[in-house]
Amino acid sequence: MRVQLMSWFLLGLIRVLTGSQARWVGCPPKAEQRIYFANHQSHADLVLIWAALPRDLRSITRPIAARDYWTKTPFKQWITTAVFHAIYVARERTADEDPLAPLCEALDQGDSVVLFPEGTRGHAQEPAAFKSGLYNLAQRYPHVVLVPTWINNVQRVMPKGEVVPVPVLCSVTFGVPLSLGADEERRPFLDRARSAVIALREI
Repeated sequence: MRVQLMSWFLLGLIRVLTGSQARWVGCPPKAEQRIYFANHQSHADLVLIWAALPRDLRSITRPIAARDYWTKTPFKQWITTAVFHAIYVARERTADEDPLAPLCEALDQGDSVVLFPEGTRGHAQEPAAFKSGLYNLAQRYPHVVLVPTWINNVQRVMPKGEVVPVPVLCSVTFGVPLSLGADEERRPFLDRARSAVIALREI
């Protein structure tokens, strides 16, 4: 009950602060296994995508969260675990650690995931070059639908270094799914995926 009440409270708060508009321009909100890959400009990105998804998709979709940030306090750890069902990833890893292992575990369980292929938050209008994680997941899980996603304005709600959110109208746009070509190499695919995300900014 406490988790459900917190979910309702957060949904109400996020909608007051951001409007939390979901725009399904390239695919419907369908309950199938997906990898949503998006631009990344704020710690609030995972919260906004969570709020933009319909309830039946929120229950099966897990955003990634930086372990060092989201476990810094007991409350942050509780909310990302109990409410968002986040996948913790370490931004600093040992040489023999597979950075995709937590995402693969979630995908093996049948969950959908939210991925930020830049690997870290950016400050430019366009996302930085995508890292190889999305390509590797597309190879390992060819049956999972890849959905480009553009998050608009969330960096103005929670700028880097700030702790008090500012009310700003935000939206999350979901585009046409991509597929990895049979012989498509890593960099062309990642560049194509990045272009698909950027193109949603103009819609």
